[in-house]
Amino acid sequence: QVHLVESGGGLVQAGGSLSLSCIISGRASSEFTLSWFRQAPGKEREFVATIMNDGVRILYGDSVKGRALISRDNVKNEVYLQMNSLKPEDTAAYYCAAARDRVFDTRWTTHEWWGQGTQVTVSS
Repeated sequence: QVHLVESGGGLVQAGGSLSLSCIISGRASSEFTLSWFRQAPGKEREFVATIMNDGVRILYGDSVKGRALISRDNVKNEVYLQMNSLKPEDTAAYYCAAARDRVFDTRWTTHEWWGQGTQVTVSS
């Protein structure tokens, strides 16, 4: 069974930065495409970033492009999200998700395994 556990959320001032981590257990992270999504109250789940198991093929959501950096460490079985120049509209629960290794898209429906989420709140 695959488990994903996020960490690193919290309260950040607008303009600041945050780093999120997600550790994968149960199977080797190299078997998966790993992604970050977010969901704010009353809004749909939104794609943030995805990285394939080669660590090279990466996509970002339009709302974070230029401010986010996704990376992974297949030895540590972890995936990371660094975000800069945070805005109040970045406030959301951030979820780590895993998809089968040939998946490379932005749809949350293609991701079979999910973490519980970590809350990020950006104050103005």
